[in-house]
Amino acid sequence: MFPLRFPPIFSSVHCDSDEGTTVSRAASAIKTVKSAMSVPENELRRWRRLFDSNAQTVVNGEKYLNTDQFVNAIAPKGDLTKIGRSQFATLFRVADSSKRGLVSWDDFVVFETILKRPDADYWIAFQYFDVDDSGTITHDEFKNVFKANIGPDAIPFDFDCDWIKLYLGKKKGTHVLGYNEFTQLMKGLQGERLRQAFKYFDSDQDGFIKPDQFKRIILELAGHKLSQAVIDRLPTLCTLTPGGRISYSEVIAFHNVIREMDMVERIIREATAKSKDGRIDQSDFINHCVSSTRYSLFTPMEASIIFHFAGRGSPSQRLALIDFAQLLDPRWQAPAEQIAEKTSTSVSILHHIAHSAYNFCLGGAAGAFGATIVYPIDLVKTRMQNQRSTVVGQLLYKNSFDCIRKVFRNEGFIGFYRGLGPQLIGVAPEKAIKLTVNDFVRSRTMDPETGRIKLSWELVAGGTAGGCQVIFTNPLEIVKIRLQMQGEAAKLEGAVPKGAVHIVRQLGLFGLYKGASACLLRDIPFSAIYFPAYWHLKRDIFNEGYNGKQLSFLETLAAAAIAGMPAAYFTTPADVVKTRLQTEARTGQTHYKGMGDAFAKIYREEGFRAFFKGGPARIVRSSPQFGFTLVAYEYLHKFLPYPFQDKPREVETALTSQPEDMSKIHARNALKILLDVHGDFGRRS
Repeated sequence: MFPLRFPPIFSSVHCDSDEGTTVSRAASAIKTVKSAMSVPENELRRWRRLFDSNAQTVVNGEKYLNTDQFVNAIAPKGDLTKIGRSQFATLFRVADSSKRGLVSWDDFVVFETILKRPDADYWIAFQYFDVDDSGTITHDEFKNVFKANIGPDAIPFDFDCDWIKLYLGKKKGTHVLGYNEFTQLMKGLQGERLRQAFKYFDSDQDGFIKPDQFKRIILELAGHKLSQAVIDRLPTLCTLTPGGRISYSEVIAFHNVIREMDMVERIIREATAKSKDGRIDQSDFINHCVSSTRYSLFTPMEASIIFHFAGRGSPSQRLALIDFAQLLDPRWQAPAEQIAEKTSTSVSILHHIAHSAYNFCLGGAAGAFGATIVYPIDLVKTRMQNQRSTVVGQLLYKNSFDCIRKVFRNEGFIGFYRGLGPQLIGVAPEKAIKLTVNDFVRSRTMDPETGRIKLSWELVAGGTAGGCQVIFTNPLEIVKIRLQMQGEAAKLEGAVPKGAVHIVRQLGLFGLYKGASACLLRDIPFSAIYFPAYWHLKRDIFNEGYNGKQLSFLETLAAAAIAGMPAAYFTTPADVVKTRLQTEARTGQTHYKGMGDAFAKIYREEGFRAFFKGGPARIVRSSPQFGFTLVAYEYLHKFLPYPFQDKPREVETALTSQPEDMSKIHARNALKILLDVHGDFGRRS
């Protein structure tokens, strides 16, 4: 056990600095004190709350943190590494300046202030090795701290090697490490340990070691950076080349992959995101690496190693992001290890039924919300589409704005919501069916590993959803349209408005499905255009899911609204025909026998432009309606999650985790630097 020390008040004089004077040292000390005193008050309050919430040890009326309480205060929550929370106790020795086994409030403030430094990770490691508080590290200090924190069975390390001499000189004690020199030594230490470990096992110096020896080397140097699945497969690296042994170049290549794992992950995420099928092979990986970096960071051998472990020994196949999870995520476990037993078929069927019912209810609520917001626009659209330009005296509205003005003047504000009741009664199951069927078909045709779905199946899913909704849409539309047209009829003919029940009785069951063919012609292509456009806008334009990105409210609304524009406009002709078929023709107006007859007569009497009457109003209505409907649907799923939902298989790493307190990140990184010396660093001291 080596002695611990109080945190220095005066700055240390490094060996590579200019000769210091008393004045310069005093000025440096004053600067250090001012820096410590300049901690913002809000940070002190936050640190105080953190300290008080964890400090459960009281001595002479003062609170202190013991080892476990200190770890709870500084360790990141839900750490995305394989570092055990107990290993953070190593940092307790740096914070415990009084060497009494407890951390006071003053000690905690000093430690948190150190963690604010941009180089806090290396600074803490330097303090750990600087046993005598001299501001430098001697050969003996480095050697003693190193040996004190690794087990007796560790692979030997030669402290008199040429590499160490380059930093500490040829003779012991003739040269010491300053802070900057120490940081460079720690960065290159693993490489030297790897070289010495390989040489230790390569007794006959033929350039090869056995698979079990390779596994031992990696476990000591980087075991905390690898998942258990990769650790179990470490000996299989010998299968890359004939002979059943592992060469030094393969060991170096594997170590380079581990050292550059953040860059490996970035390249894999970007390459799979750009790939059409969400999968990549070795050529895709290398090509993306070359195109996205200044220099090619990875050799063909390193790429082969990446795909060897991700592909479980089959490096030639195309792999999805989830296949790389065992290499990127140290905590990764195989699905078979996460699920104790498979559910029975009957339970699975009930689960699907319950989940569909859940989606149905949320879809109905979201649909009602969207319809209510844009209903006035829908009323204007309907009246513009039903206006016959060939009937003398029937041209009531010059344009949509004129229609809004006259509806408000003649019928009041409530006139904009005429027929809303039946609309809400019908729109709930209508939108619920559309959203549920679309989600159901997409889930059955989606690649479970990449989350991708072919465009053809996207069109099928959307078209099927649009077709299924007609069973509710058509009766709803015909009742809504006739209610919306009553205000206009009352103005022209003095007709008494009728209620929805009267209209339903007048039409009968078969009458409610008048114009169903035109409704199908409108709704199937609408949904086939809308849903694929929506998902591609979210993924390809707003980059949802890229490095764990979640879309904001405005981004989701924009994607849903933009997708509705082409879907609404290109299906306007079918909507015009449907409106004419479902509206009760008045005296002097053209009667239509069916969809084909309506198309022919409208074209002959009013021209091609008549098919796009109300098109702008339809865009203005459908775009925000589906925008608000989809946003409501997704946010309802977010805030009212399905209680029995299976957790999706995702690759969650430090790159995709939510930002956390920088002090906790620095504490974790400081521990990583110490663990790079040995995976068991600190456990013996």
